[in-house]
Amino acid sequence: MSDPLQGYLVSLLVKLAAMAAIASVLARSNSFKAMLMRESRTLYQRLSLALWLSVVFASSVAVRVAGKNNYQGADLGLEGSLIAGLLGGYIAGLVSGILISLPTFLRGEFLTLPLFAAIGVLGGLLRDLAPSPEDVWRFSPFFDLSIYRFFKEKRNHWGTGFQLIFFAAILCAEGLRQMLGVEWKDYVFRLMPPGSDPWATAALYGTTLFAVAIPLKIWNNTRNEKKLEEQARLLVEARLAALTSQINPHFLFNTLNSVSSLIRTNPNQARVMVVKLSKVLRRLLRKHEHFSALRDELSFIEDYLSIEVIRFGDKLRFEADVAGDTVDMLVPSMLLQPLVENCIKHGLSNKVDGGTIRIRTHRTETRLHLLVEDDGVGIPEEKLATLLERGIGVSNVNERLKVLFGNEYRMWIESEPGNGTRVQIEMPELQTNLAAVS
Repeated sequence: MSDPLQGYLVSLLVKLAAMAAIASVLARSNSFKAMLMRESRTLYQRLSLALWLSVVFASSVAVRVAGKNNYQGADLGLEGSLIAGLLGGYIAGLVSGILISLPTFLRGEFLTLPLFAAIGVLGGLLRDLAPSPEDVWRFSPFFDLSIYRFFKEKRNHWGTGFQLIFFAAILCAEGLRQMLGVEWKDYVFRLMPPGSDPWATAALYGTTLFAVAIPLKIWNNTRNEKKLEEQARLLVEARLAALTSQINPHFLFNTLNSVSSLIRTNPNQARVMVVKLSKVLRRLLRKHEHFSALRDELSFIEDYLSIEVIRFGDKLRFEADVAGDTVDMLVPSMLLQPLVENCIKHGLSNKVDGGTIRIRTHRTETRLHLLVEDDGVGIPEEKLATLLERGIGVSNVNERLKVLFGNEYRMWIESEPGNGTRVQIEMPELQTNLAAVS
């Protein structure tokens, strides 16, 4: 292999490597990823995208200019201008083309500005021609694959036809640069194949195709990852909303049953109970977040128990031993109410002399420990083994904690017939998780 041809091919490889590196670095920026996720942009957002791409690709041109054409493979100006138009439209393409070409004025390459500006506008035209924005991201530099899709996807001829137009447009952009370089070699830069080797020329055009396709593929993968993360977040929110909606009707149903039993025997107590229930429901209707401070959950429990005390009288007692450094910690909303309700329904309602419900909390480093216990009738051993899966309130709490924390929490139940039941929960501090889920 001759030295000129070897140097030429090395420049083409450097060009692809530089484009892959630039695309990968940009894909790590949260600001740039946010721009990629938008398909419709305001004028300010288009100019912001143009500025991002202009700085990066103008730097690649500046490397070649500062090196006095010794680093020809670093110049990605044409590809950057086209990509700016593809992603941001005419304005982004035009502005980027102009800004990217500025370093070339240092070498007197004055035709580069109109060339890059035109290529940027061409990218905007291709974006408008695309049947959908996703067709831009689907571009493949493999010509045979585009033809195969054209004949296979009979119901989407325009989509596959656009891929062929896209393919041809990139070749035309490179061809235009080569033509201008032949006629005005001092006014525009081009990578020139040595001699008249057709394979060297084909390698040049192929490199340009791949230099456009590589960032599109890398950034599309980034977009897909962000979409999957968003879908996972929405799925978690949907599951939490479904579980929360399961709790509220359950609580309402049991309370209304208590009201109905009092209407005939004690109408005044029934009215008091309805008033207290309305206060509880108003609090529930005001809550839209998945988390609340522990102090708010305890306040809610007190309101809830004030309803149950009307039914049970002095037989129902409540004690709270809450560590001061836990009251401001965040917990899932409606975490304690199902557990307290289970204590009443299964532990104390069948006990003649009633009993006491206790809630204790303490903190160890960044973990919160919760204990809900009663001194009721307890749970038989055969039911205790499946309570986390079968009990409505307990299984609901367990499922919500599993959605939020995966394997980072513990929930276990201890019970002895005749001596009561205790439910213990250990979970991570929620301050760092709130933004991701709520």
